[in-house]
Amino acid sequence: MNSIYFIVAVVLVLVVIGAVVGLVFSNRKRSQNYQNKFGSDYEQTVKTMGNAKLAQTEMDDRVKHVSTLDIRPLTETEHAKYLSEWETIQTKFIDQPAQATVEADHLIMEVMQTRNYPISDFEQRAADISIKYPNLVANYRAARAIAINNKERKATTEELREAFVHYRSLFDELLEPDYSIEKKN
Repeated sequence: MNSIYFIVAVVLVLVVIGAVVGLVFSNRKRSQNYQNKFGSDYEQTVKTMGNAKLAQTEMDDRVKHVSTLDIRPLTETEHAKYLSEWETIQTKFIDQPAQATVEADHLIMEVMQTRNYPISDFEQRAADISIKYPNLVANYRAARAIAINNKERKATTEELREAFVHYRSLFDELLEPDYSIEKKN
């Protein structure tokens, strides 16, 4: 009789251990999926939120929010206009890097607004673009930090160049035709 209780106890312990191990692997897999989908912004959100579960909820909320936006691609005319404006700003960078960086930041916001991204709050802009452009959002945040230093006249020319490169990568992505955006009916 004691051996039956012992066997039942061992089986129960093994079931509990199996459940715990399964849960750990499931949580790791889920975190890995978020990492693959959202890149470094997921890692940053985990640090900010304090744990993976809260970060995953935040990322899910971002996806839901962006799905409610009527993001649209640029028309050919808008595309050509913004590309021309960027080329002008890029040329200005040689002689006036501080001013060109400010203009690049403004042009990014203008393109985002034209595409129907909300632009009133930087953190919301960054959160919104983190869904479509997860590999660029860290660069956008870095560029923004440099832009703030630029306003305070604390940014070096090298930092301004770095910000400009970051803005350019986001600008290029925002100008690309987005065939994955579904039209709302």
